[in-house]
Amino acid sequence: MVLAYDKFVRSEAYHTEFMSENIDRFVIALADGMGGHKAGEVASADVLANLQFFVNDLPKGLSIGEFNEMMMEWLDSVNKMIASKGHVDPSLAEMGTTLVGIVYYGQKYYWMSCGDSRLYRLRDGRLTQLSTDHSLNVVKGEKRHSNVITNCIGAGCKNSYLDLYEFTDDFLQGDIYLICSDGLNDMVPDEDIERLLGEEASANRLCEAAIIAGGYDNVSACVISVM
Repeated sequence: MVLAYDKFVRSEAYHTEFMSENIDRFVIALADGMGGHKAGEVASADVLANLQFFVNDLPKGLSIGEFNEMMMEWLDSVNKMIASKGHVDPSLAEMGTTLVGIVYYGQKYYWMSCGDSRLYRLRDGRLTQLSTDHSLNVVKGEKRHSNVITNCIGAGCKNSYLDLYEFTDDFLQGDIYLICSDGLNDMVPDEDIERLLGEEASANRLCEAAIIAGGYDNVSACVISVM
């Protein structure tokens, strides 16, 4: 599921435009649910809705340190909320989700990641993965642990953590950012993602490429172009 500025998107294509100069905060994020079809959908939707409300409700004037601290408090709170739903409803037990996205607050851009969903940037024709997968592949330096993650929200993860960084350079005109679930990058190599983004491919076209490649998992993607 994707939170695209002001709309929650699942199983559909969506396009919007906005100017950051006219607003003081926004979130663009993707959550890839786990724990069965219903449970995964519930976890991803709950986390994105909770995140949107939280960011919109933040007081103005927080320092970078205060913003980081409040985001970590949010992670702890939403993790407990997801776990409590599983205790109340057995069909939701052990549900969880990854989270990756971009937050604009206080005229600064931040990126965040929990799990193995990814954030990429295409700048001057070169693709760079900005996020780090929280997975056994990274921990062990091997490729045979595909889809085994070491960090997420919910799913019994008691020590969830959030990679949260301020962008070290401003969004530049012509930059393209991609947030995606592992259903995309597991099936489409980075060099093909780079080529497709260079051709101004939409999120829908990227998802279609994963399906054509034999996609065996749900695929979600969001493309952010800086104009």
